[in-house]
Amino acid sequence: MSPRKPSSPETPTRPRVEGDREQEILDATLEVLVDVGYDRLTMDAVATRAKASKATLYRKWESKATLVIDALRSQKAPQVVVADTGGLRDDLIATFCQHGSLSDQHQNALLGSVVTAIGRDPEFAAAFREQFIAPKVAASRTIYERARDRGEIRDDIDLDILTAALAGIVLHRGFLLGEPPTPDLITRVIDQVILPAATRG
Repeated sequence: MSPRKPSSPETPTRPRVEGDREQEILDATLEVLVDVGYDRLTMDAVATRAKASKATLYRKWESKATLVIDALRSQKAPQVVVADTGGLRDDLIATFCQHGSLSDQHQNALLGSVVTAIGRDPEFAAAFREQFIAPKVAASRTIYERARDRGEIRDDIDLDILTAALAGIVLHRGFLLGEPPTPDLITRVIDQVILPAATRG
């Protein structure tokens, strides 16, 4: 009878990246994202900023896209509340001028850092549209649907176009013309563009 072989030690499991350590890495990802943008962000750069190994990152995130999406989801951003004041103008101003919405400089900086990726990285673009753009569009549409139900806006208005108009104009002026997205700018766009277009008889 052959001698019994000693039992093999159990294969050690790889440590998980979770809790405070995971948040530190995600925070570092956001810092690098704002500093250099999505295109120039690398796993190496995040690992260096987070004082972690690149292997540690790949245990949790299989790609740069999944890491950045998780980082964006984890940010401690204020929750934007869709106002319900009973009137379209007040709803728009209260919703889009609050902290965390269109006038939030930090949120706009994050958006600016990923704009090129939306056109170049299909994996990132699909996740970003689903998890970040779609909820914002749905919230805006709610405001206009309530206004339509109250009879404030035209029945024939295209809500898909109307829903995107305010953010489109404000972000265009911010990113391309260098005009900060202040509450004053947002209110002027609402009064001079959105309301006349939506309520014109």
